[in-house]
Amino acid sequence: MPSKSPTFLALAAIALWSSLAVLGTLLSHVPPLLLAGIALLVGSVPAWPFFRQWRVTWQALALGIYGLFGYHFLLFMALRYAPAVEANLVNYLWPLGIVLMAPLFLPGVKLTATHLIAACAGFIGAAVAILGDALLASGVPGLVSKGFAWGYIPAAASAFIWASYSLMGKRMSLAGRGFPTAAIGLFGLVSGGLSLACHALLEAPVALTGRDWLLMVLMGLGPLGAAFFLWDAALKSGDARNIGILSYVTPLASTVLLMIVTGRPLTWGIGLATLLILGAAVLGSRAR
Repeated sequence: MPSKSPTFLALAAIALWSSLAVLGTLLSHVPPLLLAGIALLVGSVPAWPFFRQWRVTWQALALGIYGLFGYHFLLFMALRYAPAVEANLVNYLWPLGIVLMAPLFLPGVKLTATHLIAACAGFIGAAVAILGDALLASGVPGLVSKGFAWGYIPAAASAFIWASYSLMGKRMSLAGRGFPTAAIGLFGLVSGGLSLACHALLEAPVALTGRDWLLMVLMGLGPLGAAFFLWDAALKSGDARNIGILSYVTPLASTVLLMIVTGRPLTWGIGLATLLILGAAVLGSRAR
């Protein structure tokens, strides 16, 4: 895996993550913890031949479980107790979190005004992509007036977990205590097992069809598998602030792909979101 092209690696991870909404829609009848558990187990399979590289410290294993299991568990709890669209938007605070928290986790990294402006522009673009016409019709006050939902708390926590997991992984690597990218397979295997255990405790059993299994395998090999390996390699070799800003392409690409698959027309909001997010990515890439 080429370590000299972190932008390419990050974009490859983003491209895979953009398919998650479509796959999730097709599998919306499957309990989310069951879905995450099976997909994470499948996603770990390509790393099984490299199991010798799974000999990591307990700190690295704890970090991997914290990131992969903690993020998905809290995100699914958020979607259970808050409106899905708004909870998803809160969850997409994680790219902003990576940018803002980078100086706290990484030695020698400073937050510039350019990074901050780019990160905020990216989040606004993500909000426009996700909320679209609802944002135009009612504005931010109208959306806020819908009231508080307890699910926003785990949504915000999931955003913090993914941002801090990403930064702590890079910090361990810089300190010479990092783990090989192949160890993501171990993290996925353990996290998948924990997700299935939570499914058994919290969700009703469901019968799965052959089509369900095929789609879950695709999800495991893509957005809940290969994407994690690519993301880890990108962060270890690139600037976390710029990659965080670039990550706002994820909700935009996901929304566009979902519209194409469902036959919905592209709207003004997608065009505006594209300009904001691409502008933020260009601005962030030029910041030092």
